Amino acid sequence: MKSIVFFSLPGNESLMDKIACKTNAKIGKAKIHNFPDGESYIRILSDVKDKYIVIICSLNKPDEKVIPLYFLCKTAKSLGAKQVCLVAPYHAYMRQDQIFHFGEGVTATYFAELISGFVDGIITIDPHLHRIKSLSEVYRIPNSVIHATNGISKWIKENVKNPVLIGPDEESKQWVSLVAKKAEAPFLILKKIRHSDTEVDISIPKVEHYENRTPVLLDDIISTAQTMIETVHHLKKVGMKPVVCIGIHAVFSGNAYQELLECGVAQIVTCNTIDHPSNAIDLSHELSMEVQKFISRL
Repeated sequence: MKSIVFFSLPGNESLMDKIACKTNAKIGKAKIHNFPDGESYIRILSDVKDKYIVIICSLNKPDEKVIPLYFLCKTAKSLGAKQVCLVAPYHAYMRQDQIFHFGEGVTATYFAELISGFVDGIITIDPHLHRIKSLSEVYRIPNSVIHATNGISKWIKENVKNPVLIGPDEESKQWVSLVAKKAEAPFLILKKIRHSDTEVDISIPKVEHYENRTPVLLDDIISTAQTMIETVHHLKKVGMKPVVCIGIHAVFSGNAYQELLECGVAQIVTCNTIDHPSNAIDLSHELSMEVQKFISRL
């Protein structure tokens, strides 16, 4: 049986503890901090020689995390680790997946090339794939994608009475319909016109048929929360019940979380891919199972 040692970057300790417990693996000790000038310091205090290392690091705010992550991985390899696997529940830099304007670069590809250079495999949860259909198109290392649909549908069935699921746009239709099927609930897909990062117009089809149901807004990433806020206001105007907002990844830039709370929602729920007070859907079981399968193949 392969010997696995877990490490995490700051902010990922809770998820690491859950996954390590479920896999009966050891949790390694490391010192990670910043010098006054901003440089990163890494020291691994556990024995990693001939071990399989799993590093838990969600890649929100990636620019400040990649350097210490790189140093941690390279240090583990220098100390004799056999393989280093990155579990990044939230995957960054999927937005720029093609050149939209002259002078741009395809940073989704560049970022994958960067990560591929210092880890031996990556596991993530529902990355925002659009024109890139599979991580294998940009990664040259083994990769695996876990989906949050089971966890979300289970939470809805257990916590929301008479729900109607609402997806933010046509892109979301496939996964929202899957969650709805598993939750045994109907669903709607909004028609959205985005004018800027903060200005969005929304159309709600046939909403009058669902006035007695609890609206459950679903989105993969809640960043500025403007789409959800605008939708909540529309649903209020047509007399629907208070809205339950569910997101996979709790990015919540700036004051987005507080603004969403203040617009009168019933509840805000996210998966624990990014540590946040709204985390109510635990995906550690799915991650632990995938880690064990993944490591067995390395």
